[in-house]
Amino acid sequence: MDTVKAFLQVLDANDSSTGGGSASALAGAMAAALVAMVARLSMGKRVDASDTVYRELSATGETLSTELVAGAARDADAFAEVTAAYRLPTEMPEQKAARTQAIQRAMINAAHVPLHNAGLCMRVLELSSTLEGRSNPNAVSDLQCAGYLARAGLEGCLANVAINLPAIKDATVVSAINEQVGALRALARGGGCTEAA
Repeated sequence: MDTVKAFLQVLDANDSSTGGGSASALAGAMAAALVAMVARLSMGKRVDASDTVYRELSATGETLSTELVAGAARDADAFAEVTAAYRLPTEMPEQKAARTQAIQRAMINAAHVPLHNAGLCMRVLELSSTLEGRSNPNAVSDLQCAGYLARAGLEGCLANVAINLPAIKDATVVSAINEQVGALRALARGGGCTEAA
């Protein structure tokens, strides 16, 4: 799905083809863009780190923003895949079996996509934490907004993972996903902080 189309669909309250998963990824994308901007605005200000560090942080933020915008479109595609699977015919036994398999593939994908986006949001949260207290003071509110948006994106993506898990019949897949969710939540409780660059 075209990323601009996905964004416009999120903004359209009458369009239910996208929802919280895409919106959460876009929140993360905006957060990443803000982090990139703050890092760029900190160059040449002799705040705390070298321009090389700020340049690298800005580039990473831009990359994460691009990935999360694409992730929003993938989330919309995953929802469409689930919808299509449930609409498959069930007249014949083989059709029912094929439909069941299609639904399971679609639901697993519908959990994996927001899980991946949650991981990207976590990285954005870590980036924003890295810049706390060491960026251009005139952009402190922008950095704060990045942190709020990144955390909202993370929590929203994880909520979309959780709502899809009950439909997945493979206990091994569910366990692996829950383990990754737990790891992300543990990082988030720690504030998303990493060692300073």
